[in-house]
Amino acid sequence: MTRWNRTLLLGVASAAMLVGIGHAQTLTVTPAETLETQGLTVIVDQNHFSPIFFDEKNAGIQMVLHGERIATDGAVRLDRTPEQWAPVPEFVSRSLGNEPNQVVVRSAFKQQQLAYSVKVTAEPGGFRIAVDLDQPLPAALAGKAGFNLDFLPSAYFGKTYLTDTAPGLFPRHPTGPMAKDGSGDPLPLGSATKTITLSPEDPLTRVSITSDTGRLDLYDARARAQNGWFVVRSLIAPGAQKDAVVWHVRPNVVKNWTRDPVVSFNQAGYTPGRAKVALIELDPNFKAPAEAELVRLTADGTQSVLRARTQTRGHWTRYDYAAFDFSSVREPGLYAIRYAGRTTNPFRIAPDAYQRLWQTSLDTFIAEQMDHVGIREQYRVWSSPSHLDDARQAPPNITHFDGYKMGPNLDSPFKAGEHIPGLAVGGWQDAGDYDIQTPENAAVTRDLVWARELFGLDWDETSIDEAARKVEIRRPDGIEDAVQQIRHGTLQLLAQYKVFGHAIVGIVDPSLRQYAHLGDAGSQTDNRLYDAKLGKDEIKGNASGTPDDRWAFTTDLPANNLAVAGGLAAASRALAGSDPKMAGEALAAAKVLWSKQQGGVVKAGDGRDDSSSPRSAEAANVVATVELLLTTRDRVYADRLRQLQPVIAQNFPWLAGAAVRAIPLMDANYRAALVPLVQDMKAKADGPMTANPFGVPISDGSWAGSNQVVSFGTTMYLLHKAFPEIVGTAYTLNAIDYVLGRHPANNLSLVSTVGTASKLIGYGHNRADYSFIPGGMVPGVLIVKPDYPEAKTDWPFLWFENEYTVSTTSAYILAARAAAVVAAETQ
Repeated sequence: MTRWNRTLLLGVASAAMLVGIGHAQTLTVTPAETLETQGLTVIVDQNHFSPIFFDEKNAGIQMVLHGERIATDGAVRLDRTPEQWAPVPEFVSRSLGNEPNQVVVRSAFKQQQLAYSVKVTAEPGGFRIAVDLDQPLPAALAGKAGFNLDFLPSAYFGKTYLTDTAPGLFPRHPTGPMAKDGSGDPLPLGSATKTITLSPEDPLTRVSITSDTGRLDLYDARARAQNGWFVVRSLIAPGAQKDAVVWHVRPNVVKNWTRDPVVSFNQAGYTPGRAKVALIELDPNFKAPAEAELVRLTADGTQSVLRARTQTRGHWTRYDYAAFDFSSVREPGLYAIRYAGRTTNPFRIAPDAYQRLWQTSLDTFIAEQMDHVGIREQYRVWSSPSHLDDARQAPPNITHFDGYKMGPNLDSPFKAGEHIPGLAVGGWQDAGDYDIQTPENAAVTRDLVWARELFGLDWDETSIDEAARKVEIRRPDGIEDAVQQIRHGTLQLLAQYKVFGHAIVGIVDPSLRQYAHLGDAGSQTDNRLYDAKLGKDEIKGNASGTPDDRWAFTTDLPANNLAVAGGLAAASRALAGSDPKMAGEALAAAKVLWSKQQGGVVKAGDGRDDSSSPRSAEAANVVATVELLLTTRDRVYADRLRQLQPVIAQNFPWLAGAAVRAIPLMDANYRAALVPLVQDMKAKADGPMTANPFGVPISDGSWAGSNQVVSFGTTMYLLHKAFPEIVGTAYTLNAIDYVLGRHPANNLSLVSTVGTASKLIGYGHNRADYSFIPGGMVPGVLIVKPDYPEAKTDWPFLWFENEYTVSTTSAYILAARAAAVVAAETQ
């Protein structure tokens, strides 16, 4: 042993003795079938592997230790460090076991004919994991099948581990070691014959795992894929069946640990006259003070302004909530909140608090997502011109790894694999990946039109030259950014119509290796048209033998056609003054796309395929009809909208905004028919829709719900403007408060760089750099079943919490403008 190793080992051992303040906790099974003790929750297969994205790092056995979900994906896996699309087990059932405080899960790899159960049983100091196979392990799976448990890298960066007694350091950046056989597989950081201990020096993250059945290996899965975690793994021995793997997991639990309160508020601040209520999220075991204090920041320090009792807001998920109301404070200035011995970061009270909420979303984030152009911001190059080789015809009868599907009919004049001319223009890359999702592009186009018409978006910080494929952020060119972006979206939507006569599903990378690309969009393809006659690396003029051109999924779906019809109809209004030729083309295409769908009940489609999770084409028909009515004021669209009133009634929470925009162009009977729908919407907004302390609809699905919240805020604004006697302004202000900091888990603004403290590690094109894209809005708070609200701040790769999307951000622009207007009403 080297001197360095001896010194490190002694230091780690000393640290472990000094911080040995845990206790032999007793876990008990709850009615929700989790194992619980104060400071530790063991979630057993409440959350399942995704049928599309497979490994999302929210499945199998998971641990929430001292308030942080530090471990996930406890399951049998067929890879030492599985990537996102590696095989995952299918959940079969969960039940209570025969032993006290035991949960049993049945799972299977059906294709590999491997069925098994995992028993999770409380025992002194932790819990036991035992894997029982239905049949002896097949010889074909020997050396492949094992039990894995993944640990959050950002919780262990800079900390140490022990493999038996040998010390090691968790690396901040993956540096191997790697197998030398060309497989791309990492080798273990270390192996233990008996026990692995993670961060022995830290009482809050220390976990020991002891194996009764074989070696434990510790891997850094980031060496294979940047979104990997640290993996503890035991192989299943050939022929093993009962007790194929047996682990004893010992998470250190600090005695009487309680989570610090989270004081959440709008990080952009407040206008003087509006309601100002901070929410305090409390561990039920925390002895919560009954008072909070507002302090003002001055040149000489802080000055107490208000002390007041908090008001209970009940229990939701796993936490108690209290409210601190400081609405009476109206004087402009800088303030902070003191509670339980801590002071929050500052925020403003000012008449102009909401004047700069949306601009960065428009001039930076949406600009950064532009496709088929190069994007520069002063010294920084966000992207060189991208995907100039768009696009090739996707083949029939395939299911793409990102959820796109193509049936037997291509609905296209092009053969599979053939280049489709005319598509390398306009559009926005949807999210942290690089695809164009047609209905989302239509939604962004329409959102920007609405924002201009309802509120004005008189803002110019970006220079856009479509002919030169050149975009420069922070270089005004005398043209409204919103108008230029509407034109950019229209270019792509019109291109699809001109080529196919209908909207398509979208354009996406053909291979998984290419799809996983991180960084500059301009380097994702070679920007040369694929020619199968050329060799793989051969280049001839503007052609190459590299088949990296994105695929166009060309299914003709009514829901997509109507979404695009609505987007184009709206765009024609915005472009009429600056580009009347394009405005005319957009309106003509919108009319054709709309007319083709008016022969009867229109078929559903979800925008990515024509099978699961169908998006209502009839609802899309309402929106398209409203947009054409707003643009043309033609009676034919008013008559059709009257016929669609039953659809409006059935889908009012989703169609309310479009429905009320049509009121000025409809008769009194139309408005009267909306009144009971608005009353019902308000009743739901006051009750089941917002049955939480935050007063907004919070998603409990597999994707966090900031988009749902901002859409709610805009919808309630439009209802307020149309029916002020029924709907007030609080709903819209609650929505903007939520996305800008007043939400569960933490108090960061979910819009990067908006507010004094915001989400600065996001899942965008630059996620591998642990950085952010200014103005992008992340999904935010996920409810990890059964009851754990999570919004990780330091790990970008959980897309369901951290992935920016272009249509979500354009929806935020609308909500931010609406909030500024209603806040001004309260001055």
